[in-house]
Amino acid sequence: MARPLPRPFAVAALAASLVLTAALPATAHTGPSLPTVLPRAETAPLYDDEAGGDADADDPAIWRNPARPDASLVVATAKQGGLRVYDLDARLVQSIAAPARPGPGHAPGRFNNVDLVHGLGLSTGRADVAVTTDRGTDRLRFYRIDPRTPSRPLSDVTDPSAPPVFSADQAEIDGQRTAYGLATWTDRATGRSYALVSRRERTTVALLELTPAPGGRVGYRTVRTLTLPSSFRLPNGTSWSPCAEPGELPQVEGMVVDPASGTLYAAQEDVGIWRVPVTLTGRPRLLDRVREFGVPGVYDEVTEECVPGTDPGYGGERLSADVEGLTLVAGAGGDGHLLASSQGDDTFAAYDRGHGAHLAYEGGFRIGATAAGPDGSEECDGAAALREPLGRRYPRGLLVVQDGHDDAGEAEGRTATNFKFVDLGEVLDALDD
Repeated sequence: MARPLPRPFAVAALAASLVLTAALPATAHTGPSLPTVLPRAETAPLYDDEAGGDADADDPAIWRNPARPDASLVVATAKQGGLRVYDLDARLVQSIAAPARPGPGHAPGRFNNVDLVHGLGLSTGRADVAVTTDRGTDRLRFYRIDPRTPSRPLSDVTDPSAPPVFSADQAEIDGQRTAYGLATWTDRATGRSYALVSRRERTTVALLELTPAPGGRVGYRTVRTLTLPSSFRLPNGTSWSPCAEPGELPQVEGMVVDPASGTLYAAQEDVGIWRVPVTLTGRPRLLDRVREFGVPGVYDEVTEECVPGTDPGYGGERLSADVEGLTLVAGAGGDGHLLASSQGDDTFAAYDRGHGAHLAYEGGFRIGATAAGPDGSEECDGAAALREPLGRRYPRGLLVVQDGHDDAGEAEGRTATNFKFVDLGEVLDALDD
């Protein structure tokens, strides 16, 4: 069991019945006619084997250098391989190892998702900080970004006394139902900064306040948690839960906060996209569903796969499970797009975020392979967009996406992953066509 929250903390839970809010009708491309956008650059492949350092690309974040936009950075997770920092040419700048095992038989550090906090108040002053979920130890890790040391811009400022996010003890941590997805948020009214963290193989999301610790380090405290449904009442009166291994619940990973509306968008992988008040108070709404929503399935222990049954037709039209990385493309006056990775069909869906409680589907796109350069993005786990000028390379902004099947690995007979760098202006042009 997870450790109980102290009494002052509020815990919100949802019943299986909920409000289903469909996305507004499509106004752009659908199906196989989706436009293709080509990447400008890609990082070196990461290999999830002993020879490759057990590194597996997962989630990126883009840090803009306000003084020198050309010197901006991409901070990305490599799971057991730790963190990687890249320049705008996708060249490696810094590699940070994940924490070692705390002892024999225990799990090592494993960095899952990453996000940024700008101007976080530390005991030594304000700083931009990269935050990552350490799935291996069930903790958050913090890295100060200092452009004055260009060869090693990130330094660890994690409070060594930071507690596990969800687990009561090391035995529970080793079970790896631990900190997983991540989104950060700063309350403009109070100046306080927070992290929203999901739990692996569970439907829980926690709101953590980031707190200064001695020596310029960063800790956190739990404010409250919210539990999303794991089963759903269908229009035909039956109850449905996504098929999974015994004991696993439909987890959330991709998350992003819209500060203009105080909204957390959360991607429950086999369910769809939720709209949740960023304070985790109030009623969440399921805005769009994956195509597989409502499809019964039976888990086959021999193949370790789910065998689907007959589709009752209650799913959505834009997303194929898993729905993964979410990122915002902010515009003027609170408009812009929410981008979602539709991992099951290697596409991205774009929604207009200016419709309050609804998501208006604006179209979609694919990231394809260039003739003699980077390949495309398949089974994308994580994505990050920044709609600000980044010097001569990306004057209209940058989109960075994970590629779950980099071609370099196939050429070597190994599984490889990496990150693709895409001109965000070209993505927006494709959506406007």
